[in-house]
Amino acid sequence: MTRIYLIRHAEAEGNLYRIAQGQYDSILTDRGWRQVAALEQRFAGIHIDAVYASDLYRTCATASAIYRPRGLTLHRRRDLREICVGDWEQRTWGDIYRRDPEQMENFSHHLTRWHIPGAETPAAVRDRVLAAVREIAMENPGATVAVFSHGYAIRLLLATLQGLTLEEVGQTPHGDNTAVSLLEAEGGEIRVVFRDDNSHLRTPEFLAADRARKRATALEPGLWFAPLDHQTDFFTACVAEDWDPSRGAFAPERLLSDAASRTTLVGYLGQEPVGVVQMGPETGWISLACIRRPYRSQGYGVQLMGQAVQHTRPQGGTVLRVAVPEGSASRRFFDASGFIPGANTPDGRMILEKDISFRPEYLTK
Repeated sequence: MTRIYLIRHAEAEGNLYRIAQGQYDSILTDRGWRQVAALEQRFAGIHIDAVYASDLYRTCATASAIYRPRGLTLHRRRDLREICVGDWEQRTWGDIYRRDPEQMENFSHHLTRWHIPGAETPAAVRDRVLAAVREIAMENPGATVAVFSHGYAIRLLLATLQGLTLEEVGQTPHGDNTAVSLLEAEGGEIRVVFRDDNSHLRTPEFLAADRARKRATALEPGLWFAPLDHQTDFFTACVAEDWDPSRGAFAPERLLSDAASRTTLVGYLGQEPVGVVQMGPETGWISLACIRRPYRSQGYGVQLMGQAVQHTRPQGGTVLRVAVPEGSASRRFFDASGFIPGANTPDGRMILEKDISFRPEYLTK
């Protein structure tokens, strides 16, 4: 009998920023790396003979929790990838939901009705992942292996092994990041021993280090973004709410002048503008980020950072930077978002930096 630990990747940028990842690469978040550490501790006393992962960055990085401590080789398999969501890839879930709420509902709950240009069908994903796991079991008779894959792909596989149809998959749970399931394979049969266990994320040690911040869950839609255009009154009001007098008198004319020459995006919740992010003239610099007060502490501010990442990476940038005045109220937000202090600007503001680079060892080879 072959024992297979089936594990979902740790929290990645798309999970945090509410962006459809599909088969695009994204790095793990700071919380994701804490999940990796918790996963490593969970498996410390479990013998593992081999480790497999989809060839996407987020699964390869998560798999390091098991293969690195044991000095094992990571076997990368393209057929363990997440579903390709076609035209949805790299769009925010908020944008997807506002444009096509029916297909969003189908994606989660009525899989046989979900059809998107350029996307895989759920049936195709089910077939390739099931075939991959069967092949891995045949390659490792009597062994214990770890297999790292993705939320949607794992959900399809587990439901199929439990005898459910594609339509019934929509009524099954969606495992958390790093959730662990156990399969047993013997004589061509595979059974589910348990599924979607996240007990390693509920220990006092993990919970003590985990920040108590509002996070979107599963496929909860977030914000969608559009260029500033006609939302100038909202823009100036949003910035004016927290204008720091140490920067001089608030000057709406200067603000709008800068916006005309810089990438400035308004974040919408439904049809309501709730926040703004603006990129500076130099790659990776955030010149402005704000959320209206009624919408703060609800998980929307971090989605502004997701837009900054999506703007910076195509330009070759590997670091986000923002300059904040000493004692700024925004400092706590940037600290919680993984920014660390750097140098000071000539006018005395603190430069905060966030590394958004990929570690070469986890990239597809």
